[in-house]
Amino acid sequence: MSPADLERTGSIIRTISSVFQSRVVGQENLRMTLVAALAAGGHVLLESVPGLAKTTAASALASSITGSFARIQCTPDLMPNDIIGTQIFNYGSGTFTTQLGPVHANVVLLDEINRSSAKTQSAMLEAMQERQTSIGGEVYSLPEPFMVLATQNPIEEEGTYVLPEAQMDRFLMKEILTYPRPGEEHEILDRSTAGSLTGPREAVANVSLEDVRFLQQTVDSVYVDPAVKRYIIDLVFTTRGSGPRPVPNLTQSVRVGASPRGSLALMRVGQAHALLNGRDYVTPDDVRAMRYGVLRHRLVLTFDALASGIKPEQIIDAVFHAVPMP
Repeated sequence: MSPADLERTGSIIRTISSVFQSRVVGQENLRMTLVAALAAGGHVLLESVPGLAKTTAASALASSITGSFARIQCTPDLMPNDIIGTQIFNYGSGTFTTQLGPVHANVVLLDEINRSSAKTQSAMLEAMQERQTSIGGEVYSLPEPFMVLATQNPIEEEGTYVLPEAQMDRFLMKEILTYPRPGEEHEILDRSTAGSLTGPREAVANVSLEDVRFLQQTVDSVYVDPAVKRYIIDLVFTTRGSGPRPVPNLTQSVRVGASPRGSLALMRVGQAHALLNGRDYVTPDDVRAMRYGVLRHRLVLTFDALASGIKPEQIIDAVFHAVPMP
């Protein structure tokens, strides 16, 4: 990779980050997750109590790139056609015309995804995985780049449909947002009184879609050493109860470990993280840096672990502690 390519990717990442920080106070982990997922060409699941800037963060990311942005508010009566589009009959010409749905955008925010029914979730799954939708037997490709940011609220279970494990696995990362620190909340109040909290929808500086595609192609060419690949495989096998140094009694806490999609995600996010730090090669620290976001939603805990209040992050730490770094 040439120094000019590294310089260009650095400039793209700085522009996206500055637009994000002008709209969102704090939430550094969230910024890193969103930028890494955009570079890696993956989707993100955001989970937090209401009011922690999930929607603001998604629209800030969308406004930093000159792409289209669509927000879909999920409700139990939302139908697949409301998301992917439908065919409309024109009485004048006696023909059907296709009306594309809001999912045909570069950045799609699915607000409260767990409120939509299983049928709607499966339509979204096709769009996320196949990068296409089928309307009336016709296949329509989604724009490039395409990124889904889905949010869910963990405290309100009334009228929600829990996301199945198979669908959770389609998200490259899951980020859990925490409350801002006192200083950050003070900044939020200051911005509100100054009238700059709800910033303009259009960003001051923009990154073109061509820049985003270049960023994603550059991530592909970030070098991953065989030793780092072996490290990733050892980590994932350890979550399944085997590996070079199995974690004692892990199977009492973990019912299902990470799938091969977990290995791919660790490597892909490692490549993106290396690029975010101006390097064209992956180190074991890149793999470790975003481990919670990549693995927390890929481990299915046993009932005993859930009853004991064991968090996925504790298990991930135990796995990373057990596997020797290359």
